[in-house]
Amino acid sequence: MTTQVARLEFREAMARVCAPVNIVTTDGPAGRGGFTATAMCSVSDDPPTLLVCMNERSAQTGMFLANQRFCVNVLTQSHMHLAAKFAGTIRDMAERYNAARWQTMPSGMPALLDAIVSFDCEIGAVNKVGTHNVMFGRVVDIRHGSDEAALLYVGRNYMQPSALGSFGG
Repeated sequence: MTTQVARLEFREAMARVCAPVNIVTTDGPAGRGGFTATAMCSVSDDPPTLLVCMNERSAQTGMFLANQRFCVNVLTQSHMHLAAKFAGTIRDMAERYNAARWQTMPSGMPALLDAIVSFDCEIGAVNKVGTHNVMFGRVVDIRHGSDEAALLYVGRNYMQPSALGSFGG
């Protein structure tokens, strides 16, 4: 029989993992939404596919699933304020979007104008795992933007790459 790691122990360990910060957007018949995510990664390059994890209890879950599309915008160091807004410090979606400049992708998805890169995706599949929906997005378009360094998240804080130190050292 396999034992399971305690939830809080897992969360504490994951806080030590550095991840790039992204804003995931959607727009369509179900409305316009967006949230900050670090749970995003490449799945395959044939076909180009990535995944994003979204808490199933989010008020936006139904909107993302109904629109069947999303755009992953990889943030730069200068987007720390925007990451906080889309993480929920600002509830009003119009106010979140008004805090930045956006470009509409051919699919209609909002892409952050000065993101490092934006991945325009169609939802290919959704798997529920624990508390989250894992949305697999087929990448249908890519927009390259800023060459600025990425905004990172580690130790439950946003960080710039130059600010990274070691844990327990």
